[in-house]
Amino acid sequence: MDSNQDFRRSSLASTAFFQELGAELVFTQDARGRYLSFYWQKAEQYNLTAEQIVDRPLSETLQPIAPAPYIEILRRALETLVPQRFSYPFRHARQYFLFDLTVTPAIDSNGKAAKVLVMGRLLSDKPAYRPPNSPEFIAHPALPSASETRQQMLLPASRIGRSLPPYSEIDRKTISKIAQNLHRTLDLKTIWQQTVNSLGQVLNASRCIICSYKKDSENLESSPFLASENQQNSTAAAAELQQSIASDRSPPLSPDQIENLQSKTFKVVAEYRQEPYSSMLGLELRAAEQPGWIQTLATLKPVAVDYAFPAADPFNRHSALVAATSYEDQPNAVISLHRCGSSPKWSPLELEFARELVAEVGSAIAHATLYQELEQARAEAVALSQLKSQFLANTSHELRTPLNGILGFLKLLVDGMADDPEEAHQFIEEAYRSAVHLFNVINDILDVAKIEAGKMHLDLAPVKLGELLQQVENFTQVQIQQKRLQFQIQKPPVEDEIILYANYQRLLQVVLNLTGNAIKFTGEGGIRISAEVIKKKVTVHNQQFPGMVKIRVADTGIGVSLDKQDKLFESFFQVDGDRTRQYGGTGLGLAISQKLIEAMGGTVNFYSMGEGLGSTVTFTVPLYQEPLFKN
Repeated sequence: MDSNQDFRRSSLASTAFFQELGAELVFTQDARGRYLSFYWQKAEQYNLTAEQIVDRPLSETLQPIAPAPYIEILRRALETLVPQRFSYPFRHARQYFLFDLTVTPAIDSNGKAAKVLVMGRLLSDKPAYRPPNSPEFIAHPALPSASETRQQMLLPASRIGRSLPPYSEIDRKTISKIAQNLHRTLDLKTIWQQTVNSLGQVLNASRCIICSYKKDSENLESSPFLASENQQNSTAAAAELQQSIASDRSPPLSPDQIENLQSKTFKVVAEYRQEPYSSMLGLELRAAEQPGWIQTLATLKPVAVDYAFPAADPFNRHSALVAATSYEDQPNAVISLHRCGSSPKWSPLELEFARELVAEVGSAIAHATLYQELEQARAEAVALSQLKSQFLANTSHELRTPLNGILGFLKLLVDGMADDPEEAHQFIEEAYRSAVHLFNVINDILDVAKIEAGKMHLDLAPVKLGELLQQVENFTQVQIQQKRLQFQIQKPPVEDEIILYANYQRLLQVVLNLTGNAIKFTGEGGIRISAEVIKKKVTVHNQQFPGMVKIRVADTGIGVSLDKQDKLFESFFQVDGDRTRQYGGTGLGLAISQKLIEAMGGTVNFYSMGEGLGSTVTFTVPLYQEPLFKN
């Protein structure tokens, strides 16, 4: 399969990610300028779509005016592995645009690049409507020399035309050198480590850490190493924070915005430190627990803070310089430099140095993150395509097998091949069983289609657990007896009936699916279905219930290896294609069961100690009313 084709397919599917990133213009190209992916926030305004742009000749799509110099810039970026920053005019359908662009080479594992990642913005909101080959656009002074391009690349777009303070020409050169190194790679880990090493060494910090934002912050408990610091900062008043923000001439924050910043969680992903100071690498930190972090996240400006009690700090810090890196005014990491022991405090010049450099770090992180997401999307698209192909192959087998059975037995009857009425009746029964199997396979496929289209709606009502389990036993009794398996149902010790809140038919479908799988994959031993009442008030679909009922379906069958269990509930995933054909079935039962249970307000989990060690599937359903338990 062509890698560029996979890359284009996955990139076209990444519009939601581009929107979340906030970049105005993002596209990837090869050395000839062919678009491999394309996203522009203003595309609809100018009647542009990705389908019009991607994988089409450059002359038929959004093309640079005078393409040769533009292609030369791409070639230079790919050969030198140095990002290029410039402005360039484009045209499409007699409309003209002037873009501010940053071209970054996508460096592979061999240290070479065959494609570029381009990010930018429209410099003019009113592109001129002029005939093709308009001389004023061809002569537009948008093509800087190679040296000018490198110098422009080192400053953020918001700072073009603004010179650094005249305090130190050496600092300008240092920032340029560090920024150039950062933009030579799209590997996040390399960018993180280069950042802390450069800042730590240049500013003579005792320790320098960079922390990435962790999205699942609400599930993270405070670090035990920072308990004293947490206690110190948890009492800080919001009014004091607002005063600090106002002193930076930044707009005030609402209480919700402050709470959101305080809830953010960051992980230390790279560290520079001098001996003998202890390491913080790998720690997970809340912004609310770190002095100065909320302020720098709110203002996107470096903050110098002093520790009130350095002797009590577990990492020996007496002062810190904290700076939030950002892209499109959204923080994407926090850099914290520490001074420990007898080292001096932070000077205004060091604050200015940090302020200039974090803009470059934020841009480099954004480019690397975007490229990483694109590569992940491409890999997922390729994997999904392979899974779908395998699924279709197995589904085709499952549809043809019962259909062939129906046609075969009916053909025997039509040709008069039955020796007596008893054999004719047997042919009809076999054709009927094949038809039922075919019906079930089609139902599974339709259920998956409904669920993925969001058209599966369930009417929920009280359901008697005892009646449900009795139906399961009736339906599976013949299969159990044929395989000579043990079968056991265990219900909680209650005086009255356990009432669930669910859809009866769909809940029965789920239990039959799980029990059918247990029977199918168990050669000897048995199956046990048990129920447990969990008395804890829950709210499901805006309705409160006294608890949940957890139902377990356990077997002594073939089990599932540990490395494949996390993918069992994916719609197009099957543990083993050969195994699926051996035992029959489309491999959709667990995926359907999970979606149905979630629609009824519950959850599904799978447990197995490994191959040959059996399996257990549990799911929960809301308890409609609390039963009376036996003493």
